[in-house]
Amino acid sequence: MRSAIPEPEEGKRRRYRTIWISDIHLGTKGCNAEMLIDFLDSTDSETMYLVGDIIDGWRLKKKFYWPAEHNDVVWRILKRAKRGTRIVYIPGNHDEMLRPFSGMNFGGVEIRRAAFHETADGRRLMVLHGDEFDTIMLAHRWLAFVGDALYHVMMELNRYVNGIRRMLGLPYWSLSKMAKHKVKNAVEFISKYEEVVARAAGERGVDGVVCGHIHTAEIREFDGIEYYNDGDWVEGCNALVEHFDGRMELLHWPEEMARREPRVAVRPVGEKAAA
Repeated sequence: MRSAIPEPEEGKRRRYRTIWISDIHLGTKGCNAEMLIDFLDSTDSETMYLVGDIIDGWRLKKKFYWPAEHNDVVWRILKRAKRGTRIVYIPGNHDEMLRPFSGMNFGGVEIRRAAFHETADGRRLMVLHGDEFDTIMLAHRWLAFVGDALYHVMMELNRYVNGIRRMLGLPYWSLSKMAKHKVKNAVEFISKYEEVVARAAGERGVDGVVCGHIHTAEIREFDGIEYYNDGDWVEGCNALVEHFDGRMELLHWPEEMARREPRVAVRPVGEKAAA
């Protein structure tokens, strides 16, 4: 497999002990593959967890979509494994077709139903996608598919909005993320979900939990149990990282890129460029 977008020959990568990413949704137009490629080219770690919904099997069944950039993401992940990074892949509901392969190893990528991670400072974290605690997924699977279809309509609109923003020299902005924070029911669902997942982790005797699924990056604490959600690469474009002292941090990659790249100046309509 060759990369359509070559890795940069120069440039120092940020080193972390552990990286968690999820909800990439390769195989959909909403996937921010180029931004993820920039993240992968800028960071490195001893261990990387792929916390589900890496490939969107639901959408690929309906219509095949797989541009070169999506190959590049897979190529970079496999190259990390070849370089010695431990890669643990925990399939989610959108890539559930890989769950029967739990316990196997493909090209240095370990497939697991769930995992347990010990931080540098001795905390034990449970790692899983999180759809196991989604009441809609459990009780009304048909409603989840309807919601998925509506979600992808919003993702299409999001692409057009950000295409216009790029032409105006403005940074990336997530329409769907803003909508979720404005809609009361969505906010209540997210809060309840986070609490349920944290309590389930506490019942299993761990110090915390890392999950994805709801596309909402967050670090919170519930009754002494640490809750971490690593976000997604469709809306927020986030990653959860562990520093070598055990400190956890959420990276918001659009903000990282905006700080690194100077904003393009935009002239008012009708104003001529200086001679």
